[in-house]
Amino acid sequence: MQLPDDFEEQKKFSPTLIAVMLGVAVFAVGIFLLVLAMNRPAGEEQSGKGSPFGDSLESPVLKETGEATVADLGGVLTGSTLSPEDLDFWDKYPESEESEPAATPEPSEEPQEDPSTDGKHTLVTNADGEEEWVLISPYLPKHEYDFTKLVCQSDRMKYFSEGKQISYVGADISKLQDYVDFTKAKKDGLDFVMVRVGARGYSSGQLVMDDYFTENVKRASDAGLQVGVYFFSQAITTDEALEEANLVLDSIKDYNVTYPVAFYMDGISGDTSRIDKLSRAEKTDIAKTFLDAVQGAGYLPMLCGDKEWLLKQVDLSKLTDYDIWLNQIQDVPDYPYKFSMWQYSVTGSVDGISGYANLDISFIDYSEK
Repeated sequence: MQLPDDFEEQKKFSPTLIAVMLGVAVFAVGIFLLVLAMNRPAGEEQSGKGSPFGDSLESPVLKETGEATVADLGGVLTGSTLSPEDLDFWDKYPESEESEPAATPEPSEEPQEDPSTDGKHTLVTNADGEEEWVLISPYLPKHEYDFTKLVCQSDRMKYFSEGKQISYVGADISKLQDYVDFTKAKKDGLDFVMVRVGARGYSSGQLVMDDYFTENVKRASDAGLQVGVYFFSQAITTDEALEEANLVLDSIKDYNVTYPVAFYMDGISGDTSRIDKLSRAEKTDIAKTFLDAVQGAGYLPMLCGDKEWLLKQVDLSKLTDYDIWLNQIQDVPDYPYKFSMWQYSVTGSVDGISGYANLDISFIDYSEK
């Protein structure tokens, strides 16, 4: 094959061209290295710890991000002007606010039962007029009366069973009733009377006999009425209670007392009395001392009081051996415990008693006991 005429001339300049080409290549490499050095963060070591993905971009661990992997990103970033901080794209997304823990609900208070309907309480009116719901003790004996069988006839309360009257009509008598014609009272339907023996002065503490006691107890017996008695106590010690009991026992020993001998203690409305500072336990001990003395003498002891007194002023759990004479002025008593006599009116009318009469009903014929 024939060579071109200028072959030798081209051959002569070939080394120069080669040198130029090498120079250009070296220059380009230098520029590339310079740019790369300028983009590397100051103080970054070759270990790659500045990477947000761990030890280095060349880590064999591949975390997929869409279709690309960490290894792919490493190749793309070579020579890039981005810094590793720019790659921390997790900062691009705001951290979701931690939801506040649900507030712990306040423990709901169990609904309180209505004491007026729960069957466990009874309403008491205190001496100051305030009302109070008192818990009914499950341990004290309850009365078993069916008050649908209680009938008021001509101002007299009567209790029936199977169509037969099984209660007894009575009245309590003191000097406040002045002279009483017991014969007329008997004819008007009275079966018994509770006659006051006397009282202790609520301020002086002196024992005082009722001015009409002797006449009342004698004439009531003569009229054929069953007779019981009571004493109004203001004793502040058991010794005084025993003194009161002895006075009563000495006063009735010559008479036919067939109904109970009752202990009656109460405060004085509108005034202070010597018993006001007594504790419940002290009142209970005083009442028990009196009643034990009466029982020991062979009579029937009875505790008298209104609902508030019986439920709050004495401890009935220590007085269960004695019958109760309840004073509660209303149509139907709501006293929960066992009682055998009930004063239901202080404005009654009885022939032979001038003015108002204090009326009572007895559910027991004590003359047969």
